[in-house]
Amino acid sequence: MKKLTKLNPWYSLIGIAVFAVLLLAVSPNVLSMHWISNLGKYSAWAIVAVGIGLAWGRGGMLVMGQGVFFALGAYSMAMHLTLETAGPDATPTFMILYDPLAAVPAFWEPFRSDWFTVLAIVLLPVIVAGVLGYALFKRRVKGAYFAILTQALAVALAVLVSSTIRETGGDTGLSDFKYFFGYVLDDDANKLMIYMITVGLLIVCMLVSWQLYRSRFGELLLATRDAEDRVRFLGYDPANTKLVAFVIAAVMASIGGAMFVPLVGIITPQEIGASASILFIAGVALGGRASLFGPVLGAMAIGWGQSSLASSWPEGWIYILGLLFIVVTLFLPNGLASLVSRMWTTVRTTAGRRSKADRRLAA
Repeated sequence: MKKLTKLNPWYSLIGIAVFAVLLLAVSPNVLSMHWISNLGKYSAWAIVAVGIGLAWGRGGMLVMGQGVFFALGAYSMAMHLTLETAGPDATPTFMILYDPLAAVPAFWEPFRSDWFTVLAIVLLPVIVAGVLGYALFKRRVKGAYFAILTQALAVALAVLVSSTIRETGGDTGLSDFKYFFGYVLDDDANKLMIYMITVGLLIVCMLVSWQLYRSRFGELLLATRDAEDRVRFLGYDPANTKLVAFVIAAVMASIGGAMFVPLVGIITPQEIGASASILFIAGVALGGRASLFGPVLGAMAIGWGQSSLASSWPEGWIYILGLLFIVVTLFLPNGLASLVSRMWTTVRTTAGRRSKADRRLAA
């Protein structure tokens, strides 16, 4: 039993390797470009889900406002692609439609730079999540209050974006991108490249989570989730542990949002509001928030359902999603990933009984 426990993390690493081969080597050779683009979109959502699995599954923080950090990455990328499409020192078309004499807002200008955009995608969520997390965790805000506050921020940001039509495109959003860091987006080879980058980032995020789960920090995060007062009594500050996990989850959400934009070709307030944040949580809950692969597979499943079933059967999709939640909550509170552990436990128990029986017969 002890040997199996020590090997379990390496089984996860092998699973990540197999998952990488399927997405990076097999899928591009067997799927059409349409499904490659869809799989890339699901992978972008899965990046967000990996962070939620760390913060919620391991840290016990119900982060229902990941749309905020998704928006930071998505709109940073969208502003850069919009300016790149418009050309050097040119004003984006949507701004001219509202005001022919409009000038590019001052906060847009830095996003003409490739490096500034990449840094903004990483550093903006660090700053926002750091300030927000410090304010909440130091005041020991947790549970339902934490979830409501984070979701309220997602709603507020979506309303703000909708109301700033001349700066962000409002409800119409930002779209009609032609270039991605100098590469033409209409070229299938470049679309495949963006897909490979997205999947590569997903694999990196999974490896980061895998390392954190088996590290001293991962053990402390679990202890903080299960016995916060006891951790504080032992001399550790649970607020700092939560803050680190919260910031890492925010960065992953921002990266997912940044890659979502060139894959889909548009970003609107609908993709960053409360409903989007709830869908992220839904995928993680369905797959299994406490596992490594559960959030990824759950997010991909929810993404497929939203883009496929929701478009052909929009009313029925809501009922299917609700039914899935009821079934998972009642019979699989740890998500679909718990089925694997149950099957593995059953196999080990059966094998143990057979070995004992064989020993008795041999004796």
